[in-house]
Amino acid sequence: MRHRELGLTDAEYDLIVSKLGREPNEVELAVFSLMWSEHCGYKHSRRLLKTLPTEGPRLILGPGENAGAVSVGEGLACAFKVESHNHPSAVEPFQGAATGVGGILRDIFAIGARPIAILDSLRFGEPTSPRSRYLLEHAVGGIGHYGNSIGVATVGGEIYFEEPYETNCLVNAMCVGLIETDRLIRSAAAGVGNIVVLFGARTGRDGIGGASVLASAELDDSEDKRPTVQIGDPFEEKKLLECSLELLERGLLVALQDLGAAGLTSSSAEMAAKGEVGLDLDVSRVPLREEGLEPFEIMVSESQERMLCVVEPEKLDDVLAVCARWDVNATAIGEVTGTRRLRVFDGEMLVGDMPVTALVDECPVYDLEPAEPAVSVYPVPDAVIDPGADPERTLLELLSSANLASRRWAFEQYDAVVGSRTVRRPEQADAAVLLLPDTPVNLDPAALWPSSREDGPRPAIAVAIDGNGRRVAADPYRGAVEAVLECSANLACVGAEPLGLTNCLNFGNPEKPHIAWQLTRAVAGLGDACRALGVPVVGGNVSLYNEGAEGPIYPTPVVGLVGELPDARRAGRLAFAHEGDAIALITAQSWAPSPAASELSKLRGEPVQGPLPPADLGELKALHAAIRQAVRAGTLTSAHDVAEGGVAIALAEACIAGDVGAQVRGLESEEDLFGEGPGAFLVSGPAASLRAFGSAARVIGEVGGATLAIEGVLEIAVDELERAHSNGLSALLH
Repeated sequence: MRHRELGLTDAEYDLIVSKLGREPNEVELAVFSLMWSEHCGYKHSRRLLKTLPTEGPRLILGPGENAGAVSVGEGLACAFKVESHNHPSAVEPFQGAATGVGGILRDIFAIGARPIAILDSLRFGEPTSPRSRYLLEHAVGGIGHYGNSIGVATVGGEIYFEEPYETNCLVNAMCVGLIETDRLIRSAAAGVGNIVVLFGARTGRDGIGGASVLASAELDDSEDKRPTVQIGDPFEEKKLLECSLELLERGLLVALQDLGAAGLTSSSAEMAAKGEVGLDLDVSRVPLREEGLEPFEIMVSESQERMLCVVEPEKLDDVLAVCARWDVNATAIGEVTGTRRLRVFDGEMLVGDMPVTALVDECPVYDLEPAEPAVSVYPVPDAVIDPGADPERTLLELLSSANLASRRWAFEQYDAVVGSRTVRRPEQADAAVLLLPDTPVNLDPAALWPSSREDGPRPAIAVAIDGNGRRVAADPYRGAVEAVLECSANLACVGAEPLGLTNCLNFGNPEKPHIAWQLTRAVAGLGDACRALGVPVVGGNVSLYNEGAEGPIYPTPVVGLVGELPDARRAGRLAFAHEGDAIALITAQSWAPSPAASELSKLRGEPVQGPLPPADLGELKALHAAIRQAVRAGTLTSAHDVAEGGVAIALAEACIAGDVGAQVRGLESEEDLFGEGPGAFLVSGPAASLRAFGSAARVIGEVGGATLAIEGVLEIAVDELERAHSNGLSALLH
């Protein structure tokens, strides 16, 4: 039956009939199928998301809007969000990834903020797979093409390779923007009689049934889904961005919403629901890219670079004039009503009439039925090294492995400095650092550039994005906690205090008990970690049904954090820099590094299993604060979070980044060298400066020489470490 083809169950179809009091027609069925899809309706995750903490002293805009926002002082707000474009990228990686960037950019300027930075979190199958190499190369190409063309810096991200992502790659994009707090705009439609204006690119068949349908079902290789992937045009989006910001600065709009997944359907229904009004739309007025589109196709098209706004009638001519000046199509396609119904017309003919509350507020919500699996559902990785390998070979194998090798091949395809505000970029520090303007500014095209003033503190923000699917697969609760802690630790290493968190929850089919268990436990972990750190969740995205015939992806909650630091001139670096500096491990008392679910365990071909080390959240919050304050005070030469690959990898990365050696002692066991777990930082600086950490600091060596020498364990030349690290990924890809 038609409703099943559109992803609706028989019970959901019967509910639609009940709410309409009749059978839905073609337009109505299409609209309901999208609004009640997992991607738009969050019907398997909505109740879980409500358990996350969403309040904080710096919170300005929380969940429910296009993006969240936190105060960064002086009347300025930082807007940010992360979203997925997984299924489209698995079908057509270049356009899927490019339009993922375009969509997250629109989320930011839809609330009035100017985008200043992009980060991305990517997952692919093993690089030995031709399909995974193809997806990686084209996804990275799409991200670079869109971000570079529109002129927004790509300042950070991560790439992991694991067999469970072979069928379903993950492309998560995060965007950060700045806006004067009093200029924020919301998406709620208001004012009966006000005009609804669609502006931006023309509407075509590309994207029909795209992200919303693809992200609400498992991928099926038997069907060609390429026509459902959207086509992006970053140059059109640049015009749309500047046009939108000028309209907002001139006070011409009542509400603004981007057209993302489900296109005109979701944007209009959500605007009406938030404003508790109705909308009448005439699809015959929608500018089309091609002839012959049916009304339902116009409503569900996911063509890119389009925005929907509400305008007072007396300001319509001014709105159209601004759009014309930016060479942006703009057409009045409807009006706000008091009916609380979404009515769709094709000229004079009424082709759809639906209650707004039924579309948005009354989407079915399902209780999950979680059950912990008795055995792992994930494949055992192929062994690369045997347990008897000596530490030197083990370290070099880890440095050149797909997950730990330098990402320079990827980030050199991105412009990380456009906008002239990037202080720390990839492989310089654990988080990106971006300058803030000295005082609130207006939003002209040159707006929000940092000041050229050289004297005095230079306020800045720091941003990071993190996740580790293998560790969440081993222990969903602790793995999710670790993702939040890793992001917070990265910010601490540059001297930034976290202000707000956004997340993208990438999981398999939630209707399966073991996936429901993973999702439930991971959300609980995210919530507990955020509450312990005092960080609100400002919004995010859920991407479910990431699985195919071979099985599900690793459960992959990706988190993005935004923090502030008072002076960018003291932003931390990860590189060893000064010969003779003391090297120390600053650790929590609870730090207990373990080989469980580590990068070493993967290279040895061991199953993905826990238990992961515990984390004392209160102690780690205090530890992060201590590192943060030391970096801000300028007492540390370098600070680097101990993460994947353990202390040995952190040492190697600090040596490589500084092109200097280190003479180290007191690391003997495998856990000391390669164990993983939250709660440790590798720092360097004058020995006197490390005394402030008391018993938390353990001096393990000094910076200097041309080798990384760990007494009684290994000695490797820094240039050999650098060759393994810098050539590892490119060697695997070619």
